[in-house]
This record gives sequence, structure tokens and C-alpha cells, in this order.
Amino acid sequence: MAEVMIRLKRLGGKKKPHNRIVVITKTKARDSRAIEELGYYDASKNPLVLKLNVERANYWISKGAIPSPTIKQLIKKAVKSEELKVKS
Repeated sequence: MAEVMIRLKRLGGKKKPHNRIVVITKTKARDSRAIEELGYYDASKNPLVLKLNVERANYWISKGAIPSPTIKQLIKKAVKSEELKVKS
């Protein structure tokens, strides 16, 4: 079985990128069809837009999916923002 990764899939036009967070086989191209879409990320907006299904991300990580370094940081941000929402 091929390695599964959690990484970004680029969307949008020229100089107007936004990304989807996807679970995909490691050997597939960046914009290929994903196994599952977990959320989206847009760093061009201020403040940045991040929506991530953390439960599904944790599920895929428990099944052996490897998150990219960028995704690791985004998961930490998503968990932190969820904690802030719960406290408020």
C-alpha cells in the first residue's frame, strides 16, 4: 500500500491562491484527486482563514497518514483556536 499524506492542494487563480487540506497518496501530483478533504486554508486574507476538521485529521494520523510540516503547524493553530472558542 502506498504512503498516505495530509497536505495542501492549491486552488485559485494566478497570484490569488487558496488551499484545501487533503488526505492523498504520496505519489500523486499536488492537485490530484484526494481521498478526503479535511478543510481549507487561505493565508492571503488578513486574518488568515483556517477551517480544519481536527477529529478527521487525528483519525488519519492514527491510521498512519503523515502530515506535512505545514499541516503540523496548521493543526496546532486549529486546536488552539478551538480551545479559545470553548473558553469564550
